[in-house]
Amino acid sequence: MGMIIVLYLLTVVVFLAIDLVWLGVVARGFYKRTLGDMLKPKVNWGAAFGFYLLYIVGIVALAVLPAIRGAGVGEALWRGALLGLIAYATYDLSNLATLKGWPPKVVAVDMVWGTVLTTLVALASFFIGKGLGV
Repeated sequence: MGMIIVLYLLTVVVFLAIDLVWLGVVARGFYKRTLGDMLKPKVNWGAAFGFYLLYIVGIVALAVLPAIRGAGVGEALWRGALLGLIAYATYDLSNLATLKGWPPKVVAVDMVWGTVLTTLVALASFFIGKGLGV
């Protein structure tokens, strides 16, 4: 159990490093231009970290550990991709269905990003877990 906690904590670091580069550098202008006044002036970091911590439990439990104990790296890839697509589609398609002015191009970009991000994190975490002997 101890190594799984270490794996989880290292996966948090990997996820945050990748996603913060995306949100803070790569796609920052896109979201500002596309969402404009819908964005808060300051991020609610409590809510953001709540999402990160819970979502990463899902990555480790639903993609990484089954892959380590099962068919290997390919399983980490497809499970990570599927989880990312479903999670980000849930958020974006719900927003598209319920919020005025939610841009369809944000839906498309977020769904692709969520799929790529979760796949990369599941892959990295898989190799970290293997290295730790999980």
